Amino acid sequence: MKLIFLDIDGTLTAPGENTPPQSAVDAIVKARAKGNKVFLCTGRNPDMLRPLLRFQFDGFISCAGGYVAVGEKYDDVIYDHPMTNEQRDIALKTLHDSGVFCTIEAYGGSWGDENLGDFLKGQGEGNSELERWRKALSENLGIKPMSAYDGSPIYKVVIMCNKMEQLDACREALGNDFNIVVQEVKVGGSDSHCINGEIINKAFNKGLGVRLIAEKFGVPISDTVGFGDSMNDLEMIQTVGYSVCMANGSEKLKELSDKVCPSVSEDGLAKAFAELNLI
Repeated sequence: MKLIFLDIDGTLTAPGENTPPQSAVDAIVKARAKGNKVFLCTGRNPDMLRPLLRFQFDGFISCAGGYVAVGEKYDDVIYDHPMTNEQRDIALKTLHDSGVFCTIEAYGGSWGDENLGDFLKGQGEGNSELERWRKALSENLGIKPMSAYDGSPIYKVVIMCNKMEQLDACREALGNDFNIVVQEVKVGGSDSHCINGEIINKAFNKGLGVRLIAEKFGVPISDTVGFGDSMNDLEMIQTVGYSVCMANGSEKLKELSDKVCPSVSEDGLAKAFAELNLI
């Protein structure tokens, strides 16, 4: 039995979408029928990944590793580690004071700065994370205005800004306990850039989620396979027994992966599942 871990945006689906190619759906069904188990492994919170659960998985690693659940109804929670309220407040104050646009993610919802949509409109084409948030806003996938935040425990903060130095105050305040994972996106072929990324607790990552699930099912890490496309998949790629990066993914992640498969739009998952004898 193999344990298979799939990132969502840019890996299982086109960025920001909730419907995988039919070839990927069929491959997942066949892999599970063969006795393997398939898990989502994503930065999305459970609320944002919920539309994918209709395709039947054996569990998920969500919030970049902050919330991990398995079982037929995803009700066997094996890891749950939100920010403290103090950490949340420090993050938002230092980021907002520096002009950083934020979206905060809880188990059951997400809240974004009201002017984030205007910021995105001026950024041109970007990577999968930038595209996901643009589509999430434009297609109303449940990101509510920050003013409506209900105080729910927060797992991570998604950030967007124009300059790296805008993150310095947050890094100084929280750098001992949190990683600031960023990607710099060149905008429209010009010299301008958009910085986007996430504030993630050092207590967890996608790799830890992989290890917890492997321990739960008594499967050695050597029998785990991970698929990703961006540097927020790094710890998963470094942890699994065999790693695969999508052709549409980060060049650096490709160098670190055991295999590069065709892009999500070219039935990459199905082709890789077949080549790796997972189906």
